[in-house]
Amino acid sequence: MTPIDQKINAHFPGLVVRKDLVKTVKGNAIVPSYVLEYLLGQYCATSDEPTIQTGIETVKEILAKHYVHRNEAGLVRSNIKEKGRYKVIDKISVDLNDKKDVYEAQFSNLGIKEVLIDSGTVKKHPKLLVGGVWCIADLEYEFADDKNASPWILSTLKPIQLSHFDFEGYVEARKQFTTDEWIDLVVQSIGFNPDMFGKRSKLTQLIRLIPFCERNYNLIELGPKGTGKSHIYSEFSPHGILISGGEISVPKLFVNNSSGKIGLVGYWDCVAFDEFAGKQKRVDKALVDIMKNYMANKSFSRGVETLGAEASMVFVGNTQHTVPYMLKHSDLFCELPDKFYDSAFLDRIHFYVPGWEVDIIRGEMFSSGYGFVVDYLAEILRSLRNHDYSDRYKAHFSLSAGISTRDRDGINKTFSGLMKIIFPHDGATKEETEELLRFAIEGRKRVKDQVMRIDSTYGRVRFSYVDEDGKNKPVTTLEEQEYPSYYHKSVAEGDDGESLDAAQTSSPLNPAEPRAPAEPVLMEKHLTFQENQKGLSFDTLLGPYLKGATSITITDPYIRLFYQMRNLMEFLESVVKHKAPDEEVSVHLVTAEDEFKGEQQKENFEKMKEAASSVGVNFTWEFDGTGTIHARHIVTDHGWKVSLDRGLDIFQPYEMNDAFTFANRLQQYRPCKAFELTYMRTPPIQPNSSDQQSV
Repeated sequence: MTPIDQKINAHFPGLVVRKDLVKTVKGNAIVPSYVLEYLLGQYCATSDEPTIQTGIETVKEILAKHYVHRNEAGLVRSNIKEKGRYKVIDKISVDLNDKKDVYEAQFSNLGIKEVLIDSGTVKKHPKLLVGGVWCIADLEYEFADDKNASPWILSTLKPIQLSHFDFEGYVEARKQFTTDEWIDLVVQSIGFNPDMFGKRSKLTQLIRLIPFCERNYNLIELGPKGTGKSHIYSEFSPHGILISGGEISVPKLFVNNSSGKIGLVGYWDCVAFDEFAGKQKRVDKALVDIMKNYMANKSFSRGVETLGAEASMVFVGNTQHTVPYMLKHSDLFCELPDKFYDSAFLDRIHFYVPGWEVDIIRGEMFSSGYGFVVDYLAEILRSLRNHDYSDRYKAHFSLSAGISTRDRDGINKTFSGLMKIIFPHDGATKEETEELLRFAIEGRKRVKDQVMRIDSTYGRVRFSYVDEDGKNKPVTTLEEQEYPSYYHKSVAEGDDGESLDAAQTSSPLNPAEPRAPAEPVLMEKHLTFQENQKGLSFDTLLGPYLKGATSITITDPYIRLFYQMRNLMEFLESVVKHKAPDEEVSVHLVTAEDEFKGEQQKENFEKMKEAASSVGVNFTWEFDGTGTIHARHIVTDHGWKVSLDRGLDIFQPYEMNDAFTFANRLQQYRPCKAFELTYMRTPPIQPNSSDQQSV
C-alpha cells in the first residue's frame, strides 16, 4: 500500500475499500458501483489481504446467487416457487393502484409486477415511488385460486445504502490529512488515480460532486465523448438519478396536475440529464419555462399551489466542434437544442465545466488504491446540504461591486460546494481559499460571457475580486487566454476601455492568432501558463531562442522515466527543425542518474546520440556527481538562458501508445501542467573560450 492508502485505512477503518475490487467482482452484473461497493463494504472494508480475498469470494457468491440477470429471470422465478422464499438483488419501483387502494412493487430485472408492498415501507423509502431503488429483498411465492391475486409476496426489503454514519468523526479524521492528501483521497474515492491528474483537473472532478452536497445547484458540462461526464451521476450515489435528456416531461420531472403526484425533483438530491446536447432534439417549451422558474426560485406551480424542492440540476452533453471553432462561429452553448438555447435559461446555470479540458478516460486513469465506500461518501455529502460555507472567503476577499446578484449566487454556491468537499473542518489557508474562489468565479464567468454573446441586452461584467489590501484581481477563463481574438470577437474594447490586443496578452502563445509575425522578436520576459492550457510546444516556446545556436546545454535532473526521455527526444527534434541543414549543433545534457535503472537510462541516451548524429546534432550527456542540482534551465552559446521551473516535463499524461491520437503526434494538442518560463540574456560564449560542459 502507498503511504496515503495506509493513512486512509488508519483513520477510516471499515469505511474504505480498494477501488479495483469493483471491477473484480462486477462480472456481467449491470449494477451501479454504489451497489457493488455496498457489498464490498460489508466484507472487504479492510487492508488485510486474506480477508479481502475471502470477502471477494463472498461478494461474488452473493451476486451469483441473488443478483437477477434479465436473461436468467425465469430461473430465479422458478427458484422462488420451488423454495417458497428467496433473496434477490434488483431495482424495485412502486406504484399506487388507486382502484385497489394498494401499493404494488415492480422488479426491474426479475420481470414481475403487482407485488403487494405495505404502505409503511413506502413511507419509509419514498424514492421507491420515483425512479426506483436498488434493494435486497426477500420474495415469497404462494399460489391462490383467486385469479386477481398475485402469488408474489414481498417479505422484507432493504434499500442498498448506508443506514448511519458519524459526521463529527468524519470531520475530525479530515484534520489528519493535508489538503493535497485529502483531494487525492476524494479523487480515489470516485475511482480515479490522482497521479494522472493535475490540481486543476482534480478540482474539475470535484465540481461534479457539488450537486450532491449543495441544494439547488445548476451545473452544465459540455465536451468531447468518452470523458466520463455522466459516470458520477449514474454510478456514484443512491441519491442521484440520471435520465435521458430527450425522455423527460413536466409531470415526470415536476408534478402531475391530474394526479397530484410530485416528480423527480421532489425525491432526488440530484437530477442529471444525459445526452443533453443536440440541435435536432425536440423539447417541450412548457418544460423549459417551468425549469427556468425552478432553477431561479427553487419552486414550481401545481395549479394554484406553489411547491418547493431541493434537487440540483445537471446537464451533460457532447460537443461536435473544437473550442476555437465554437468561439469563432458561435459560442460554447451552440450544441444545445433550440428551446434550451435561451439566454434566460442559461443565465441560471451556476457553473460551466469545460469538458474539453477533461481527458478521455483510459485504463491507467482508474485507481487501484483505497477510497471511501462511495455510499459512505454519498451520505456525508448529503448531510452537508444542511450547511452553508459560502461566506468563508469573506474574511480575506470580496467580490467586485459590478458582479450581479445572480452571478454572486453562482460563485458563492460553487465556492461553498468546494469548501464542503475539501475543507469540511474549515481549515483552509488564505491561499487555498483564493484558489477555490478563483475557480468558482471562472466557471460562472464562462457561463456569463457566452450568454452575452447570445443576448446583447446583457451588460458586460468585470469578474474580479478584491483582497485585504484593496488590490483588484481580475479572473479570466482558460479558453479566453488561449484564444483571445475569438473569445472577444464581438467586442471592440475591453471593460476598462483598453483595446483587447493590449488587455488580453496574458497568453503569449496563441495558436489561433492569425497575425503571428513571421520572425518573433526575442526579448527577456517571464511567462506563466495555467494547467490544462493547450497550444504549446517546444517549437513555439523554445524554438526561436535555439535558432542560430551552435552549442546548447540542458540542465534537468529528471530525465529518467520513459515519458521524460520522450520529452528530451522531442526537444532534440525542435533543435533539428530550427537549424539549417548544413549546420551542426552540439547539445549537452546534465542530469541525475536513476538509482534503480541507470543502465537502461544510459542505453536510451546512446540510442538518442546515434539517432541525432545522423541529422547534424552532436548529443552528449553527463550525470551530476554531487546530487545537488535542482535548477532546470537551457543555456545557448549565442546569448540566451531559459529557466524552466518544470524542466521539459510540461505536459499532462497522455496516451503514448496510441499512434492514432493527435496528442501523441503533436505537442500543441496536449494539455499542459502549470509552469513558468523565464527568458534571460547572457553574454555570448566565445569560440574556444571554454568547453561546453562549463556553460
